[in-house]
Amino acid sequence: MLKPLPKPDPALLKIGIVGGGLMGHAVAAFFLAAGSEVFVFEAASQLGATLPARMTVVLGEIGRGAGCLARLHVCTSLEGMDAGIHLLIEAIPENLASKQELFGKLESLLPNAILASNSSVFRIGDIASKMLERDRAVGTHWWNPPHLIPVVEVIQGAETAAEAVNWVLELLDRAGKTPVHVRKDTAGFIGNRLQHALWREALALVEEGVADAETVDIVARNTLGLKLGAIGPLENADYVGLDLTYAIHEYLLPTLSRSEHPSTLLANALKAGKLGAKSGEGLTDWPEGRKAEVAAQLARHVRQQLGLPK
Repeated sequence: MLKPLPKPDPALLKIGIVGGGLMGHAVAAFFLAAGSEVFVFEAASQLGATLPARMTVVLGEIGRGAGCLARLHVCTSLEGMDAGIHLLIEAIPENLASKQELFGKLESLLPNAILASNSSVFRIGDIASKMLERDRAVGTHWWNPPHLIPVVEVIQGAETAAEAVNWVLELLDRAGKTPVHVRKDTAGFIGNRLQHALWREALALVEEGVADAETVDIVARNTLGLKLGAIGPLENADYVGLDLTYAIHEYLLPTLSRSEHPSTLLANALKAGKLGAKSGEGLTDWPEGRKAEVAAQLARHVRQQLGLPK
C-alpha cells in the first residue's frame, strides 16, 4: 500500500537513477541542478566511471556549475543505493523482462520510493507486473535531450495510486519541467504514438518509391517541423476547419500506411547490417563525426526554440 509521501520539493528529496547512459545521466544532472540529492547506479563500470564528467557537461548546458556534483552518489550496486530514496527512475535499455525484474528487486530495496520508468513505449502496468505494490509504479517518459526538452509524460497505470501520479506531477513542475498526465496506460503514451505514426508513413513513402529518405526529411523539417512549435495538430485542425479536415480524411486516410508490422525497408536494412549512426549507414549515410554534429545541432535548436542562452 502506498505510504505517506513527503512534500514534493526537489531540494528536500533523494532521487535514484538506475542506468547512467544517454538518458539517465542527463536526468540525474537535471535533479542535481534542482537541488536534489541524487544516487545513480550504472551496471557497466566504465560508463559509471565517466558519470561525473558527462554530468558536468549537462550541468553546463543548463547553466549550472560542477559544484552540484557534491550531492551526487555513484553506487556500485542496487543494494548500495540509499533505502530512503523518495523517487527512483529506471533508465535501462528497452527490454521488458529486464525492467520487470528490476522493479521486482527495487520494490523491496526501496520500500518508500515511487518507482518510475523512463521507458519510451512499454506500459507501466506491464513493467510493474511482478510487483506486489503496483500502486507506487508510474511512468515518467523524458524526451532526449532530457535536461532541455520541457515535457515529461507521466503515465498512470491501471493500478497506480492517484496520489503517486499527482505527487510526481507536482515534483516535476516544481523542478522546472512541463509534466503532462497520461491518463490511460497505452503503449507509446502520447508523444511516441504521434512520432511513430509519422515514422511509419515516412518509411512507407520511401518504400513505395514516392521519394528518397533525404527528401522526406527535408519536407518534414521545413513544413511540419516549422509549424508544430507554434500550433499543435488538433489546434491546426480547428484552425483550418473541421469540415475541411473531415473532407481531406475521407479522401486521404484510405491511402495511408496501415501496416501492423515494421517496414520491409527496416527489415532489409537490419539484414544488411545497416543500423544507422552506430554502424555508419542506415536509411542515410553516417560518416564519422556526423552523430556528434547532429546531437550538437539538436541541442542548439532546442535551446533556440526555448529562448535559452547559446
